[in-house]
Amino acid sequence: MTKNFAMTGVAGYIAPRHLQAIKDTGNQLIAALDPQDSVGILDSYFGDVAFFTEFERFDRHIDKLRRENAGSEIHYLTICSPNYLHDAHIRLALRVGADAICEKPLVLNPWNLDALQELEREFGKRIYTILQLRVHPAMVALKEKLDSAPTGNKHDIDLTYITSRGKWYQISWKGKIEQSGGLATNIGIHFFDILIWLFGNVQRQEVHLSTATKTSGYIELEKARVRWYLSIDSADIPQDAQKTGKRTYRSLTMDGQEIEFSDGFTDLHTQVYKRILAGDGF
Repeated sequence: MTKNFAMTGVAGYIAPRHLQAIKDTGNQLIAALDPQDSVGILDSYFGDVAFFTEFERFDRHIDKLRRENAGSEIHYLTICSPNYLHDAHIRLALRVGADAICEKPLVLNPWNLDALQELEREFGKRIYTILQLRVHPAMVALKEKLDSAPTGNKHDIDLTYITSRGKWYQISWKGKIEQSGGLATNIGIHFFDILIWLFGNVQRQEVHLSTATKTSGYIELEKARVRWYLSIDSADIPQDAQKTGKRTYRSLTMDGQEIEFSDGFTDLHTQVYKRILAGDGF
């Protein structure tokens, strides 16, 4: 059965991956929201989407769909809006009888998760998030290897992620810690999730550096000691990489050996959507 999707933040950077995943899984987008109206990309995926630039009109529209004939209601609300709006948009999804599929982070303040769990139970709907590195073939293989290894050993992990951003970044919501959660949340959350998934729960953590453009620290997990460094400063790109014109640098080593996962990213969102639709989402 084809499912009806709606989306918030459809003009954003990450939205095309979700549009592709909805299309690839044989479903349809029937409503979308974004305060920016440069959304011609919709025509590349779906030809008949009700589009809104005002939240109130979008809210009214999807509520009316719920009250019309069975089959016209929204089954899933995909949330690609700025981080600080995720909590509110998740609540909207549950209120109109839809499951929520939300980009990371679900919330900026962890204590808000308790309220969302209560709302899941109250409305009988689910909140899913996109933890796509968990379905990356290289990470799946590494987890199988780690899970079958003798217990008691701690690995030494070094994570460096530098993704150059211009002056626009600090002007946008991404540069405002109260809206994005800061660099660790905005560009580091995928890596922290996969490290915890691979190496177990956090036992200790320290932040050694925290500025508007870079942050670093240490995390001790059940099976690993992790040193991490995140930056949006292009000057931090290694010289060899700069010479080839690269604007992004990513390195993840375990006991001095590089964990290679540069490839295999093309359909990870689609794989996560397939799991969600099968009732096995994150």
